[in-house]
Amino acid sequence: MKEIIIRKGREEDLEQVLDLVKELAVFEKAEHEVSNSVERMKKEGFGDRPAFEFFVAEISNRIVGIALYYFSYSTWKGRSLYLDDLIVTEKYRRNGIGDKLFQAVYKVAKDENCGKIHWQVLSWNEPAIKYYEKVGASFDDDWVNCAITYDKY
Repeated sequence: MKEIIIRKGREEDLEQVLDLVKELAVFEKAEHEVSNSVERMKKEGFGDRPAFEFFVAEISNRIVGIALYYFSYSTWKGRSLYLDDLIVTEKYRRNGIGDKLFQAVYKVAKDENCGKIHWQVLSWNEPAIKYYEKVGASFDDDWVNCAITYDKY
């Protein structure tokens, strides 16, 4: 395999990033849920108050993976990092790219003195669960995910 480059994401990457987000949505059987756009991501990720940051995995100038994250706050642990999406395009899975992206995010959390990194994984995504077990993640059966989408409020 050609060299994998992990680097901070840039505004000009967003079209390929959104393509990966849509690919993930298809994998998760929820493509109808994606309503984001490149324009919105530009405004919200690169404006006055960036809502997120990301790393990309690049092979031959093509983005094949992303790790998108943002900072949150825990009253129990202090500053935290939320890993919103870790995506590797299907063709390149099982080549260590996801691990390289995860380790880049892990380093940010460590450098920023975050009390925890948190994320979600679908209960049926066994390859991801096995990876997260390998890196020492804990799984919580007690908490229930809650959300309200814009069209509901």
